Amino acid sequence: MKELFGFIISVRDIFNLHPVFGVGILLVGSFFFGKLFEKIHLPAITGFIFAGILFGPSITGIVHIEVSESFASITEVALAIIAFVIGSEFNISKLRRVGKSVIIITIFQLFATFAIVTFFLTLLGLNLAVAAILGAISSATAPAATVAVVRECKARGSFVDHLYGVVALDDAGCIILFGAIFSFASTALGGAYITIGENMLHACGEIFFSLLAGAIAGFCIHLITRKIERNNELLIISLGIVLLLTAVATSLHLSPLLASMTAGMVLTNISRKTLRILTILEGLSPPLYAAFFAIAGTELKLEKFGSWQILLLGGIYVVARAVGKYGGCFLGAYISGSDNRIRNYLGFAMLPQAGVAIGLVYFVKAAPFFQQAVPSIQGLVEIMVNIVLFSVFINELAGPPISKMAVVRGATL
Repeated sequence: MKELFGFIISVRDIFNLHPVFGVGILLVGSFFFGKLFEKIHLPAITGFIFAGILFGPSITGIVHIEVSESFASITEVALAIIAFVIGSEFNISKLRRVGKSVIIITIFQLFATFAIVTFFLTLLGLNLAVAAILGAISSATAPAATVAVVRECKARGSFVDHLYGVVALDDAGCIILFGAIFSFASTALGGAYITIGENMLHACGEIFFSLLAGAIAGFCIHLITRKIERNNELLIISLGIVLLLTAVATSLHLSPLLASMTAGMVLTNISRKTLRILTILEGLSPPLYAAFFAIAGTELKLEKFGSWQILLLGGIYVVARAVGKYGGCFLGAYISGSDNRIRNYLGFAMLPQAGVAIGLVYFVKAAPFFQQAVPSIQGLVEIMVNIVLFSVFINELAGPPISKMAVVRGATL
């Protein structure tokens, strides 16, 4: 038996450093585990994530850690298309119908999540500044899981319009909230990283220029495609501009998510070919979604969750965040006069958390003040990183099934 395992490991090590092998095994694994999870009435994307965990460095190592770290481009492409699809749902007629309620629900769930997570982490003895940073990060929601579940269920109607709207605005609100809280926290911990005013100005500037870049990209797609009739040419130019937009936004330290959402929103309001373009892009979605969620699974480091402190704080973070998301959506929907299905189920669809949260906590880790801080503060940063990674692990596995339940009960199928 020992010799057999040795042979299997030696075969694994021949191939697992090749990125193409990594993508291939993740796609094949995603297919089979997606089918398996669907048979037990769970979303396919939960199976994709499980495949990533199983084949990733944490368990079998079939996808080597160096290879999993080279998959950033696939993740960026998938997120760009997902954000573009969300933005395309924002045509003027829908905004007039749901705009006020979407804004109210977004504000309530954003601040409810921040306040509840901060309160309970502080109650457990975590430093107030650190708890506030985690509270701000907890307000982020993963748009990829939302879109995947809605598409899998073929859902439509007012519930989906509200869901897409809140998810889209949530990212902008999260960036502003995080900017303000991060300034407070770095000052409270003894640093002078940046003033609150400067950080708020930076956050607003990031949002403004992200929106501007996306608007320009959306107009360019319209301008170039208005006389193009062939589907393959529509795909080439649309995808090319969306990818260029993502690269420009990332290079200029803007938000590629907001930029791509804006491009989709602008295009859907000025072009008659939006539906055709989206239908064509939809052909790329299955392999991209499978790869995206499987890659997310490979990035989850199970060995970091062995500490009782991380399990306790992470568990409270997950529960408090869920209470804040659901309670905030419920209260916001009630105040805005939204119907009962939105009030009762929208909060459940807001639970998945991934890329934005990870990006924000690693921004904290890379900030000059925290890198140069005393060991005790650096230790707090490591605790923050592990709590967020634990939350992503739980919410990316449990979030999609709960979201699917919410979409099935709240939307028109």
